[in-house]
Amino acid sequence: MPGVASGSLRHFSFPSAQDHRVTIALARRYRPKRFADLLVQDHVAAVLRGAVARGRVGHGYLLTGPRGVGKTTAARILAMALNCPNRDASGDPCGECENCTRVWSGTANLDVVEIDAASNRGVDDARDLRERAMYAASREGHYKVYIVDEAHMLTREAWNALLKILEEPPPRVVFVFATTEPQKIAAAAAPVLSRLQRFDFRRIGPAAIRDRLREVLSAEGIAAADDALALIARHADGGMRDALSVLDQCLSFGEGAITAARVREVLGLVGDELYAEVLALVADRRPEGVFPLVDRLVNAGADLAEFLGGAGEVLRSLLMLQLGNEPEGLTEGMRQALEFQRDRLEAGDVLRMLRLLADNETAIRRSANPRLIAETLLLRWTMLDRIVDLAEVLAVRQRRGPRPRRRRRPWRIPRGGRAPPRRPGRLDLPPTRPPPRPPRRIASRPRWKRCGARGPSWSPKCVPRAGSWARPWPPPPRRASSCPGSP
Repeated sequence: MPGVASGSLRHFSFPSAQDHRVTIALARRYRPKRFADLLVQDHVAAVLRGAVARGRVGHGYLLTGPRGVGKTTAARILAMALNCPNRDASGDPCGECENCTRVWSGTANLDVVEIDAASNRGVDDARDLRERAMYAASREGHYKVYIVDEAHMLTREAWNALLKILEEPPPRVVFVFATTEPQKIAAAAAPVLSRLQRFDFRRIGPAAIRDRLREVLSAEGIAAADDALALIARHADGGMRDALSVLDQCLSFGEGAITAARVREVLGLVGDELYAEVLALVADRRPEGVFPLVDRLVNAGADLAEFLGGAGEVLRSLLMLQLGNEPEGLTEGMRQALEFQRDRLEAGDVLRMLRLLADNETAIRRSANPRLIAETLLLRWTMLDRIVDLAEVLAVRQRRGPRPRRRRRPWRIPRGGRAPPRRPGRLDLPPTRPPPRPPRRIASRPRWKRCGARGPSWSPKCVPRAGSWARPWPPPPRRASSCPGSP
């Protein structure tokens, strides 16, 4: 497939019959020894191989990506290529000399040092690394390579202690940092990123994992069913190391060929027949079958969160088939079940089911009663209203023709009869008038006026307020004045 390197295992060192006495994990036994053996990481392999071949090796690299995709393996291959005496012209190491063997197996080496940043994360460890990097390599012309795994665990102070040596390192010293969480490095020490060359590793697809597992089993002389390899590849979630670890568990579980039933039993997966039953319940709209199904899952000890996650993968594969795409990693039984239910469910209904699952995924993993949430979700799937295509409704309406327009017949007074009582309308009601407003009271204030010429006597006189438009009514009564000379 495009983007996948050659899956040949000719560069691997297969153990002899005497080596089988010592158990070595498959992930270590079949670790790649050349850049060409890195799966799906052609963009990284091409740059590193070209840098070694042209003598343009950088002083610092940052390898990021999910777990089990080859970050530490690529760092070891780079260290092997830099110090390999039998390196070919393309930049790949030979993988057979003493130096390559020691680096590949992780044996103690003076020129290649691997450091676990999870347990050596302090500023004192960074100072020790800086002092050790000042010494030259053990041999003339060799490189000193420091591989720091889980680099995101280093503290801010440790990164600050390494800033100067990462900017101006000694000659023939290479630092390789591997991490799964580069955002933590950017948050703790952003200036470090500008001093390193960054390579982002990709997830490995199920098809590439399945092909590599088949080659490993062929080298081991063990047969395996295609459905079993498909289940392992789907469970690995893009990590080759996880796939090899699961394969190791299946080999330890029993003798003989590896079957899909053995893989499900080892991983605790739900059978395909239960997922097919869920699709049948939804297509037939039988909510009464949900409770017996969940009872069987609980009695079998299945994880309901994992079951719903698998149901989501099944719905996604069904939606891909309905939209004309080809899903990967399906077993033969599941493919037949999806083909059978393909025309019984609409793509819009499947999309709504996936949306309901996404809304309840976090709740079922954190809930103290996941069974209730699983039953509720399955019931909502089975009782879901179906989507009606608007184009089909319009086509049916057009075939039936336009509806006849009903004519409203006027009221007729029967002969010798009276007109039917008419419901009073708005115009038939008597007009309403607003209630009368109370008369406006005009306030007045006393005003003093001098009356008469005999003596300084004053008498009040009530006059309207200035600016008023009416006189007070009734007028105030006249009072007899005691002033002489007044009328």
